[in-house]
Amino acid sequence: MNFTRWAIFSQEIILQYKQKKSNQALENRTSMADHFTETQIPQQKHYNSIPFPSILSPNPTATTTTKAVPCSVSHLIEAIKTQKPYLDSLLHKTGAVIFRGFDVKTPEDFNEVVEAFGYEDLSYLGGTAPRSKVLGRVFTANESPPDQHIGFHHEMAQAPEPPSKLFFFCEVAPTSGGETPIILSHIVYERMRDKYPEFVENLENHGLIYSLLLGEDDDLSYIGGRGWKSTFSTDDKSVAEKRATKLGIRLEWMEDGGVKRIDGPLPVIRYDKSRQRKIWFTNMVGWEEAGNAPFKTITFGDGKPLPADICYECLKIFEEECVAIPWQEGDVLLIDNWAVLHARSPTNSPRRVLASLCK
Repeated sequence: MNFTRWAIFSQEIILQYKQKKSNQALENRTSMADHFTETQIPQQKHYNSIPFPSILSPNPTATTTTKAVPCSVSHLIEAIKTQKPYLDSLLHKTGAVIFRGFDVKTPEDFNEVVEAFGYEDLSYLGGTAPRSKVLGRVFTANESPPDQHIGFHHEMAQAPEPPSKLFFFCEVAPTSGGETPIILSHIVYERMRDKYPEFVENLENHGLIYSLLLGEDDDLSYIGGRGWKSTFSTDDKSVAEKRATKLGIRLEWMEDGGVKRIDGPLPVIRYDKSRQRKIWFTNMVGWEEAGNAPFKTITFGDGKPLPADICYECLKIFEEECVAIPWQEGDVLLIDNWAVLHARSPTNSPRRVLASLCK
């Protein structure tokens, strides 16, 4: 085969490959459209024309052989299983996906939805929020009073193995407030790096040390009120010591039966390999718990204090970049914990949001 014929043949192969990929993408979009429609709402932000977060609802125009596609839990579970590659790709692209308009009503329904994704379960050993198991893989989100604000954080940022994904389910929607605001972590990093390069360089070089006072038992009056017995799933101090050591946590026991836990130094600026970008993986300005004053219980890894003025400026960036979408009952929010920080807005009305963590 001469060079000219080989060049033509190669070009034909390339065109066939591109056509195959195009047909496959069209087939995936068509299949997705049989189950979901992407919804746009005013609260969303757009980064490089990509909506944040993505919102999926039942497609009202799609039909089966006999009737319109239902929005039942069983249909959602079927759609998740058949459209898993598409959903994984969408989550990777957007960082967060809300499933809205499906008939998810109970913790049992929510547990089935989580199971349908096939992600491996992750325990909450070492976590600081007061929460309890509901059933299966479902836990309460944070049992502190709903009128308390929870600052932005990556879930279990201090843990050696943080969850890769989080699910939240709204069982009871507040009439006002009570949102779960979210922010793209790399946006926070980029803005902080551009505005405070020396501060961010110190974070990268030294990391952070976190100190937290734990009571013996849970105190539901504030957001970080999980006692050491719940934190380490034991009432034996020696067992707690072993489990803490395994998690990289140092414990200093106190006379009142409580303990001071010390985490770190821990990396703050981490690298998201799948997206090839740096992220702001910390809750350094989210610790507002009683007895744990921000900027005093968190220090640089070399022990030096954090500059309060810069930390407050970080809060302003959070406010400017966050998306707070009012909950609707039945909403299921899926978050990529390596891409997105989340928080909790205060509310004075009843609110019940459940959670599940995945490796």
